[in-house]
Amino acid sequence: MRSPQQILAGSAVIAVVGASRDPRKAAHSVPAKMQRYGWRIIPVNPIADELFDERVYRSLSEIPHPVDLVDVFRPAADAVEVVRETVAIGAPAVWLQLGIVSAEARRIAEEAGIDYVEDRCLVVERAAAGLTRLG
Repeated sequence: MRSPQQILAGSAVIAVVGASRDPRKAAHSVPAKMQRYGWRIIPVNPIADELFDERVYRSLSEIPHPVDLVDVFRPAADAVEVVRETVAIGAPAVWLQLGIVSAEARRIAEEAGIDYVEDRCLVVERAAAGLTRLG
């Protein structure tokens, strides 16, 4: 399994499940910051149409192109289904944001052989490793 920094370094396209329209929420500010550092952010949200200048999809299965990493801003109870969807779309990694932990989601990811991170923040890990996707 890759470390969080290896996952970020190897990812260009991040689908963000639970991306928020509210700039005061981490589910908005974290993907916005990752986008500013060069990652392509694909928002997944059942009610928004556009976020971060990208089309919003209702579910992971609607995204018409490969995703390198699925970032989860949903309660732990929802993480299990999100990880199942991550496996179904063939994404190689899933990341549960700070404060989100799920033993069942971890088990599903491990059985599918995909990288799994929980209870960590993309922006913090990006900064700690000094990573950017900007040319």
